Amino acid sequence: MTVTKGLLVRFDALPGKEDEVEEFLDTGLALVEQEPATIAWFGIRLGPSSFGIFDVFPDEAGRDTHLSGPVAAALGEQTGKLFSEPTIDKLDVRASKLPT
Repeated sequence: MTVTKGLLVRFDALPGKEDEVEEFLDTGLALVEQEPATIAWFGIRLGPSSFGIFDVFPDEAGRDTHLSGPVAAALGEQTGKLFSEPTIDKLDVRASKLPT
């Protein structure tokens, strides 16, 4: 499987909401497992209150489908409740190593 597109989403937990943001990321994994075009998905912690999501797709269509899917909807619902407004960067994947 080749991946050519990615997303890096970054957000900061609101004060005292760090544990809830971690739970949110755990829940997101279950949602994204139903998306065949999401080849790899990672919920990440960047610092004490900084979190993010990194995921990759085979093409633009897969990325677009993900951006209109349940994880994106959940992200929108929790903005301002659990975390700050996310920044979403669309990436081009230049090289990758994936399990076979």
